[in-house]
Amino acid sequence: MRIWSLHPEYLDAKGFVALWREALLARHVLEGRTKGYKNHPQLDRFKRSGKAVDCINQYLAAVYEISLERGYKFNREKLNPDFVPAVLTVTDRQIEFEMQHLLKKLETRDPVRFEKLSHISKIDAHPLFRIIEGDTEDWEKID
Repeated sequence: MRIWSLHPEYLDAKGFVALWREALLARHVLEGRTKGYKNHPQLDRFKRSGKAVDCINQYLAAVYEISLERGYKFNREKLNPDFVPAVLTVTDRQIEFEMQHLLKKLETRDPVRFEKLSHISKIDAHPLFRIIEGDTEDWEKID
């Protein structure tokens, strides 16, 4: 499971659809509706917020809005728009790590997107997150 901190606009089609599915699974986990992934470390930042379900619903709402811009037909019924808006933080090194991770995937999966993204100077976060200074998250396996 990867719940990207990066802005979803950077993801290719395969990554974007996977993000939608994985964020829906994350919501089920945070709502206690599934037995799997309960201790997945990427969900800790949602849990630490004290408003985990609100935050994941806000995360999904942003992904859904971007899906409309991209012409996708995600099921609006899967959204729960009744969330209290929040802002979570993500570190600059985490954002940089995720971009490098994504670029490795895109190099073979979507060379055109890889080329475009490999030249950006400012990386944006998903709208739920505000970027702060700091290290990568402990859950990342850094080579």
